[in-house]
Amino acid sequence: MSWTAFAAVFVAFFLTHSIPVRPGIKARLTRTFGARGFGMGYSLLSTAMLVLLIWAAGQAPYVELWPHMLWQRHSAHLGMLTVCLILALSIARPNPFSFGGAHNDRYDPERPGVTRFTRHPILLALAIWAGVHLLPNGDLAHVLLFGVLGSFAVAGHALIDRRKRREMGAEQWQALEAQRRAAPLLQAPASWTGFIGRLAFALGLFATLLWAHPYVIGVSAL
Repeated sequence: MSWTAFAAVFVAFFLTHSIPVRPGIKARLTRTFGARGFGMGYSLLSTAMLVLLIWAAGQAPYVELWPHMLWQRHSAHLGMLTVCLILALSIARPNPFSFGGAHNDRYDPERPGVTRFTRHPILLALAIWAGVHLLPNGDLAHVLLFGVLGSFAVAGHALIDRRKRREMGAEQWQALEAQRRAAPLLQAPASWTGFIGRLAFALGLFATLLWAHPYVIGVSAL
């Protein structure tokens, strides 16, 4: 694959990922497919585009920037376990500070869960994923891939904060933020059964990613 083709896949990736922040396009798709249909369809599309982009990076011309070493792979495993834990503790949980929260009207700022540590856990997970994958992938195409995606995740914090402050109103946003920051860093979960279930999901997701890596990405993570 040429650098031009790799760049074209990159552009297509960002175009598809701009859909949720374009109210007109999102509204039309939601009216056509329903909120649930849009959510499921967009999740499948974004996942497929990410896999395509990673595959394209592997097909781009190889230009080594630093050599691969075993410790880099172990660091990536530890980082990905952290990513899985963050995802398991944040998916389908109320989060009025970010996009995609479930039942945001039920959000309790005095028991904010993982949002006590970050308003945008999904973006944090993406940033960690990109960062730990930079270590064992020291060629130019993958450095561009993970460097851009990691920067996109970091920049997304400020972009989403501005949009949500505008939607909620600065005074309401600030009051909710103050309550979130005042909550204890560590609290007993409201449901130990639900908490243990999410931890089990995190471990299962981590094991699944290790198993699927050679089939989906083409390279073993081990």
